[in-house]
Amino acid sequence: MRAIIQRVINASVTVNGTKISSIKKGLLVLVGITKADTKADREWLIRKLINIRLWPDENGKPWNKSIKDLNYELLLVSQFTLYATMKGHRPDYHLAMPPAEAKEFWNTFIAEAKSAYKPDMVFDGEFGAMMEVELNNDGPVTITLESPLPQQQQDAKAGSSSKDDTKSPKDTPKQQRAQ
Repeated sequence: MRAIIQRVINASVTVNGTKISSIKKGLLVLVGITKADTKADREWLIRKLINIRLWPDENGKPWNKSIKDLNYELLLVSQFTLYATMKGHRPDYHLAMPPAEAKEFWNTFIAEAKSAYKPDMVFDGEFGAMMEVELNNDGPVTITLESPLPQQQQDAKAGSSSKDDTKSPKDTPKQQRAQ
């Protein structure tokens, strides 16, 4: 799973002229799903989103508070285009999970996010719809995360690591790990 995380003052999603979701302070997250993504990827990303420290604490120390700490909101928007590759001048989406499978995966992701955080603080767009996403970025702060590959998840649990890898597999982008 790939996530573009944006710290926002407010954000909203509109479909066919109707605002379907909006948040005040919190995170707007664009989420892409690949064919290879699993329950472990969903769980990993949810943990990261709820606990990522993007706000200062009460003493002004930067990068020390999360949405969980501050009781902020979370707006999740499905975006298969995050896994586009280019074929000439045209995007190709063969890496993205097929729509029917992705819709079920997405609905489970939203339910798990609500269960892991606070159901009344987690919002989403409309899967498969043409959406207008509006935001007031705070900072701006924008961070990209990618869930670890399954083998690296197993290696991390077993405590093993590559001699050449100085970063945790959980925090290294898939492209770098695949090389």
